[in-house]
Amino acid sequence: MALAEVGNASQGSGIAFLVSAGIVYEIIAANCSSPQTTELNADKRAPTLMKWVNLGLGQAALFVGAAMLFDHAHAGPILAGGLLAGGMLWMLYGHAKTSGLASSEPGTETY
Repeated sequence: MALAEVGNASQGSGIAFLVSAGIVYEIIAANCSSPQTTELNADKRAPTLMKWVNLGLGQAALFVGAAMLFDHAHAGPILAGGLLAGGMLWMLYGHAKTSGLASSEPGTETY
């Protein structure tokens, strides 16, 4: 099956394809590097960790809000996606922090 046939060459199929592929890359990236490093080095990073997560969530809220203003017809799904992703990442980083602080394993950073 040719890739163009997957979307029946309809308007917007290319954008939908890129969004789907991009979200897979983003989700894997969000779940691997930073939370893992946070857990491994929580003893040094815990004091500022959630500050930066919360600042990131604030920035994300601005972008989600702007998207809702630009696309009134899809404001509900845009908000739902933003809230779900934000909540999941907040819990992910919180878990990394808690797990790291509870661990007796040495970190990977030296100061």
